[in-house]
Amino acid sequence: MRAMSDPLTAEPVLPPAPGAEDYLAIDFVNSAIALPGGHFIDLLGTPATTNQWLTERGLAPADAGVQEMCATQLRSLREHLRALFAARVAGLPPLPAALSAVNDALTKAPTAALLQWDDTNGPYRAAPCPTNEILDRALATLAANAADLLTAPDADRLTSCGSTPCNRYLLRHGRRHWCSTRCGDRARAARAYARRSHTTTN
Repeated sequence: MRAMSDPLTAEPVLPPAPGAEDYLAIDFVNSAIALPGGHFIDLLGTPATTNQWLTERGLAPADAGVQEMCATQLRSLREHLRALFAARVAGLPPLPAALSAVNDALTKAPTAALLQWDDTNGPYRAAPCPTNEILDRALATLAANAADLLTAPDADRLTSCGSTPCNRYLLRHGRRHWCSTRCGDRARAARAYARRSHTTTN
């Protein structure tokens, strides 16, 4: 999986958070990135960047021609998933609207792979995906992956990055609560600064 890039500069922002390699849903909720200094990057901010994000993850062809309405639906699902992740991490009941949105997305695409027949290679199974169903299939795939994560043992390791202002989620390994080395360094520097300030004022 590639490091996230700023859509305007193509500069790498942060590497994928721990767990994003295994769960596309983590990569998806982390496609909106809060950075120091009040900066914010949305990898689904425009139809073009949304199409690129989907294409890089095998969820849409490069020429899918994603429209703003599609990007808006994906951003909406992302916010609902973020709400469910936050509820799971905090041990709180989920927002009914978020749960409903995910279940609605799960029903958008058929799950049964139909029997197909290729003149050269013979029979095989594949789910049909007409162009007008690309968005529905992407929404269903992302929602299903999030549901898999939230109901798996890995959900116990789901946490938010412990470095302000980062808003990314990750699967915790040991005591590590940071999504990247950069965030870990920033958190350690902030703690050291706070200790020095406390010592100076006493």
